[in-house]
Amino acid sequence: MLRLRVQIPLPANFFTMIKAYFKVLKNRNFFFLWLAQLISQFGDRLTQIALVGLVYSKIGVSPLGLAKVMFFTILPVFLINPLAGVYVDRWDKRKCMYISDLLRGLIVLSLALFVPFLKNFIPLYLLIFLTFCVGRFFIPAKMSIIPSLVREEDIFMANSLVSITANVAAVLGFGAGGLIVERWGAQGGFIIDSITFFLSSLFIIFIVTKPKGVFKKEDILEMGRDLIRVEKSLFREFKEGIKYLLSKESTIFSIKAFSLLFSSLGALYVVFIVFIQETLNTATKDLGFLAVFLGGGLFLGSLIYGRIAPKFSLNHTISFMFFLSNLFLLSFVISLRFSPFRILVCLFSFILGGLISPIVIGVNSLIHKKSEDNFWGRIFSSLEIVMHFSFLIFMFITSLLAEIYSAFSIIILVGIIGTFISGLTLIKGVKNA
Repeated sequence: MLRLRVQIPLPANFFTMIKAYFKVLKNRNFFFLWLAQLISQFGDRLTQIALVGLVYSKIGVSPLGLAKVMFFTILPVFLINPLAGVYVDRWDKRKCMYISDLLRGLIVLSLALFVPFLKNFIPLYLLIFLTFCVGRFFIPAKMSIIPSLVREEDIFMANSLVSITANVAAVLGFGAGGLIVERWGAQGGFIIDSITFFLSSLFIIFIVTKPKGVFKKEDILEMGRDLIRVEKSLFREFKEGIKYLLSKESTIFSIKAFSLLFSSLGALYVVFIVFIQETLNTATKDLGFLAVFLGGGLFLGSLIYGRIAPKFSLNHTISFMFFLSNLFLLSFVISLRFSPFRILVCLFSFILGGLISPIVIGVNSLIHKKSEDNFWGRIFSSLEIVMHFSFLIFMFITSLLAEIYSAFSIIILVGIIGTFISGLTLIKGVKNA
């Protein structure tokens, strides 16, 4: 039999990049940080999928029940994020990280022990809120400690490696989490989850850094003053960021695009979970598959768009991909409604991820190109507040509607509205070009 051997040539710089990554990982301290954040990020996503499984096991398919639980995972973004940086700047980053994951492990383990005796969700909301509050300290501490662990010339490679592997770990956390929770239930998911946080904490302890110094009583007063300054400046900087965004046509388009994107994601988040659960009759397994293939599509879409982006208008690309994503979403749910096969979920999720990725990249690039760099911090912090607020509002609106109407009909409505708005924006943009 004649066999054809097809060789795909890889560019020389690919091997150079891989070699550079391994070189950075030879740094003992950075290796432990990389391994810890990989496990911790996996644990973060396992927590979320276990919460979905817990709601399903206790009250069945419940859009409003899911929305309430997810609300307490997002609330710390508003309450803790602005303050976490003040503490992290003053604390020993290494201690901050391992204490953060140690506490998360203990809280999640208490969730596991608490699950069989759960009579109402109020104590659960408190534990969820505490878990995600503590987690808000881990990320700034992780990003702040990197420059002290690697040489200056390796900082870019170190940040790149952390970012890539964090995304991979998040996707795998959803995928493996779906299977774990489906097999061993929410309680088993929380137990395994707590182990990941304990392991992460252990690896961070192995990191050796120079002591920051003794924490003095006077530092508490200074931190209090810093917190008051942060609280006063937070609203002012948010106003400045929004004011700047609304001062130019290009940045107005950015805030509209981000608001529309995260309003749509919020509107779909809970009802799409419910739709998958109802259609495929599983609690978390198929959600895990969906997340893995969606993440794969996002990754591949980012790579492809990064190569072709300069050839197209950012505004037109964002509008067109949003229009296409909504059309594809409609075909996705209609096809799945009448042909509920797992292979369709995987395939359609992968394509949808590829279609969404240029929207996020395009909006970020538009802001970088059309705004002044001294406003970027305020712009992106303002956008983060806008996107989380939009997400929460529309998540609750659709979850309340889902108590009356089917998840399928709500997704169709969201898809039609998104198609209509993005279609009008696209037509308007083409006319004005």
